[in-house]
Amino acid sequence: MADDAEKTEEPSSKKLEDAKKEGNVPRSQDTSAFLTLVVAVVVVYFATSFLTSRIEHLYHYYSTFIGIELTPRVAFEIGLNTLKELVFMIIPIAAIVALAGVLASVVQFGFVFTTKPLKPDLKKIDPIKGFGKLFSMKKLIEGVKITAKIAIVFAVAFYYLIQDIHELPTVINFSLEHQIGWLIEKIIMLVAVMLMILFVLAMIDLMIVRFQYFKDLRMSKQEVKDEYKQMEGDPQVKARIKKIQMEMAQKRMMAEIPSADVIITNPTHYAVALRYDKERENAPRVIAKGVDNMALKIKEIGRKNLIQIVENPPLARELYAKCDIDEMIPENFYQAVAEVLAFVYKSQNKAV
Repeated sequence: MADDAEKTEEPSSKKLEDAKKEGNVPRSQDTSAFLTLVVAVVVVYFATSFLTSRIEHLYHYYSTFIGIELTPRVAFEIGLNTLKELVFMIIPIAAIVALAGVLASVVQFGFVFTTKPLKPDLKKIDPIKGFGKLFSMKKLIEGVKITAKIAIVFAVAFYYLIQDIHELPTVINFSLEHQIGWLIEKIIMLVAVMLMILFVLAMIDLMIVRFQYFKDLRMSKQEVKDEYKQMEGDPQVKARIKKIQMEMAQKRMMAEIPSADVIITNPTHYAVALRYDKERENAPRVIAKGVDNMALKIKEIGRKNLIQIVENPPLARELYAKCDIDEMIPENFYQAVAEVLAFVYKSQNKAV
């Protein structure tokens, strides 16, 4: 019993699918943030000329108000136009970055849409459980991760800042153009280093999140057995499987009918198709059988393929009852079937 209670088994595909439907997926916030940040940096880099032109436009716009009294109406006009310009600059970049954030989540675990997490649940506002989660091992790990990330990022940023400060006395003697170039170079270098660090942290976080996710979904041996029984015992599942199997068997059976030598009928309720390969088999083989509608279909296919249909009600009923599909007829049917085949071969001018 103790072994059954231990969750040692990997989660089944059904449990993973159920968890996904509930919105429970291995979501790494660091990975999403990193991918979003990369897109943001790239977008800002390529949008530099666009942003510069809009800033210049604002500068020239402000210049037109030099010497004009700053009344409330003028201030309102300046503020409104500035807001419009900022929105015009920010909205395209913000939209792309927002889309990148969505795609970053889709890349990790695929597209998931569910409203289940939004449904009201009083258990979620249980103060006792909430207090327990606040001091859980999971929260402790999250706290350690956040602290470590902040410490690493600040340490690297501080290191590069100290290095750059040492160069300032020399940079002061540069022309304005070279000073801007130096500043851009340092910013690019710092961004590149930060992205590398964030990439490493994101990969580590992704591995930790996925490991913890699959660990939390592990199942006990008893849960695996219960799930298997539930799947096997589901009447709808069993009925669906049986229906598919029957349809496949019927298709195979119908495909064999054109190779039959004779179809023995009741004449309306039963139909049994026989094939006799004298060189390979010792007795005729039942390749198709059916009653009512299935019997009509067998005979219809037989007529289309010019197969002899012989009416012999007693023999048709006995063959249907005693023989399975793809099975050679029993010895006690040899004489009766031989007479039927002799009649068929004679009518077709074949040798018995």
